[in-house]
Amino acid sequence: MSGGPPKALPSTGPQSLRDMPHPLAGSSSEEAVGGDSTPSPDLLTARSFGDKDLILPNGGTPAGTASPASSSSLLNRLQLDDDMDGETRDLFVTVDDPKKHVCTMETYITYRITTKSTRVEFDLPEYSVRRRYQDFDWLRNKLEESQPTHLIPPLPEKFVVKGVVDRFSEEFVETRRKALDKFLKRITDHPVLSFNEHFNVFLTAKDLNAHKKQGMALLTRVGESVKHVAGGYKLRNRPLEFAAIGEYLDTFALKLGTIDRIAQRIIKEEIEYLVELREYGPVYSTWSALEAELAEPLEGVSACIGNCSTALEELTDDMTEDFLPVLREYILYSDSMKSVLKKRDQVQAEYEAKLEAVALRKEERPKVPADVEKCQDRMECFNADLKADMERWQNNKRQDFRQLLMGMADKNIQYYEKCLLAWESIIPLLQEKQEAK
Repeated sequence: MSGGPPKALPSTGPQSLRDMPHPLAGSSSEEAVGGDSTPSPDLLTARSFGDKDLILPNGGTPAGTASPASSSSLLNRLQLDDDMDGETRDLFVTVDDPKKHVCTMETYITYRITTKSTRVEFDLPEYSVRRRYQDFDWLRNKLEESQPTHLIPPLPEKFVVKGVVDRFSEEFVETRRKALDKFLKRITDHPVLSFNEHFNVFLTAKDLNAHKKQGMALLTRVGESVKHVAGGYKLRNRPLEFAAIGEYLDTFALKLGTIDRIAQRIIKEEIEYLVELREYGPVYSTWSALEAELAEPLEGVSACIGNCSTALEELTDDMTEDFLPVLREYILYSDSMKSVLKKRDQVQAEYEAKLEAVALRKEERPKVPADVEKCQDRMECFNADLKADMERWQNNKRQDFRQLLMGMADKNIQYYEKCLLAWESIIPLLQEKQEAK
């Protein structure tokens, strides 16, 4: 890998949540299920998320990013139109300063979590704590338990193949730090998750283990309903919009998985090509010692190949450190969304089972029990939260991939410009030899 300080990825920032309407305001079960015809998933997704720039209250948006100094930089010529800098932000969280800890039983990495906030839920304006990966995992599990109707951002995979990736190398630790930082910023941006009590504890508690030892926290009523759905009842039919979301997520994950596998093969081949280039260039340099008339041009070719090798190494590093992690994050994101969708289906199945039981009663006008009405409320809450989170996720995805693809195009342009400049530099040397003859 090339040297130099690691480059920070652009990330989202916290936003103001004042005067936010309840997610169920203005919605109903009829609206969630309604529709005269069955649109295809692609058409529904395009109409809902692709044909216009969404302006979401409290939806995560990347902060402004610095443009590289390259004259060919696409980022200098293109700007995202989704900046929302005008909104007040009242919660800032960063992950930095990884440190290695060597103990008798284990070796692990901790990260510094710095929090600055003006929210009344925080006793102090600033906190600084250290957390390890398993603490992030604890937080995510708690969020899933206490907020089952919401999409919880994914964590980077914990396990790596031994002998292939050194999980204590600077490159791996920095890549994980970026992913953990993005994980917390995703939560910080969320209008519900950012107020979760477990998130507050994670950001502020000096001794997180004391909270872990308190045992399983009480689940919300919605969470309990998800875990105690009617066994054996099969969902009659998923509403059209949620069926479309499920089909879209399947296709999306398939496409990203294919891109990820091909990208890894390309990087592997580039690394192999880089090894060949590093052996190839010096041959011209050693040859120049035997050729007095061609010494200068041969040395020029050797230097040119060396410059191309450096440029290729930089391009490969950028692909490994910036491109692949985003692909993997969104593959995991789609899995998380599918999990929430499945929970929504379970609540609907429970509601349908209760309705069916009421209908079977031998009463002329059976009264709908309170537990059935509560189950209907939970289902409507699931519908509203899932739709809001899907919209927010699509908005973030659109911005993340536009920025990623522009960055990838810019890096490739820089790579080919460096190679072109290197090869053009030896032309004068060859021309001088021809004129001398």
